[in-house]
Amino acid sequence: MSQVINRFLKYVQMDTQSSEDSQNTPSTGKQLDLAQLLQKELTDLGLSDARIKEGYVYGTLPANSAKAIPALGLIAHMDTSPDFSGENVKPKVIESYDGQEIVLNSEHNLILSPRDFPELLDYIGKSLITTDGTTLLGADDKAGIAEIMTALDYLATHPEVEHGKICVAFTPDEEIGRGADHFDVAGFGADFAYTLDGGPLGELEYENFNAAKAIVKIKGRNVHPGSAKNKMINSILLANEYIAKLPAQETPATTEGYEGFYHINDIKGDVEETTLYYIIRDFDQDSFTKRKATMLNLAEELNQIYGSDAFSLEITDQYQNMKEKIIPFMHIVEKAQAAMEAVGVKPLIQPIRGGTDGARLSFMGLPTPNLFTGGHNYHGRYEFIPTFAMEKSVEVILKIIELYAKEDLH
Repeated sequence: MSQVINRFLKYVQMDTQSSEDSQNTPSTGKQLDLAQLLQKELTDLGLSDARIKEGYVYGTLPANSAKAIPALGLIAHMDTSPDFSGENVKPKVIESYDGQEIVLNSEHNLILSPRDFPELLDYIGKSLITTDGTTLLGADDKAGIAEIMTALDYLATHPEVEHGKICVAFTPDEEIGRGADHFDVAGFGADFAYTLDGGPLGELEYENFNAAKAIVKIKGRNVHPGSAKNKMINSILLANEYIAKLPAQETPATTEGYEGFYHINDIKGDVEETTLYYIIRDFDQDSFTKRKATMLNLAEELNQIYGSDAFSLEITDQYQNMKEKIIPFMHIVEKAQAAMEAVGVKPLIQPIRGGTDGARLSFMGLPTPNLFTGGHNYHGRYEFIPTFAMEKSVEVILKIIELYAKEDLH
């Protein structure tokens, strides 16, 4: 197997799931296991400044050219999603995929089928890496880490390849929205950067959702059901009413492209109290603001019926659309596009229906669009990645570096 695949298979077997329930940085200590491994690997490659700071891994490959080449950053995140188990990952390598169903786990009858995931048919004859059906795979974002490390290894072992300063960072807690909280932009030292945190082959993204989370708390009144008439207020039923009043066709399952949504991703409760957990997403700032207002107004409308304190709502902004911060530096996107075309990858320029560390970093003074890693179906048991896409990602990274090295800004 190629170096990038070997690295990937090693990294995914380390459990690095983050946790929203923890306020520590990183949110889980097990992320530090991978951080320490990556620091050692960077040191072994000759990066004398490889370091861990507040759970972030940093390192710099110095320029080997006298030209004035911009300092380029490469970033990926170490944690995996809390949405599904990342413990005891057992990756399965499928050689030369034949277009048929893939049995992930016969004991539990878990099948990865092209009927459900037709994009599988794009990879007939290619090698795939899948889960065993009991965990996620972790290509989000250990594929990005493996690709960056492999490109860095190539540069470190091929000093004849001209390049500017290459700054590398691996972040914790991206999956819970905290990946940029303690990022040391000044210490990182890059003029601009790329996150390697995208999906299928060719993705190139410099637009993302505006994002917020909303917590709706609903108070009820519990009495014995045998004598409850005109006394009981069932908070679960009130929660149902709130959910039903939001637009049914504006959910993740019914939207695509630039369409925004409301997404309820958790609910906890009983008769006395129920809590709804939402995320709100939209590309357009005005529409995003209206979505937040819709949720607030709905709570107030229902309070007019059920009492002024029946519904309470807390909305917290998470990140913004990076587009406005990237547009003044479109050469970053153009270089990535040219690099993909040069290595035989068709660029797929589209908005990210999500967010990356790059979205927040772009507002912290580090313009950071996003590049593909090759993976599909992140955050669940049906995650898979074609191996050739990872190898192409390494080629794209190296080609971007080469294209910038051809310039001299003196």
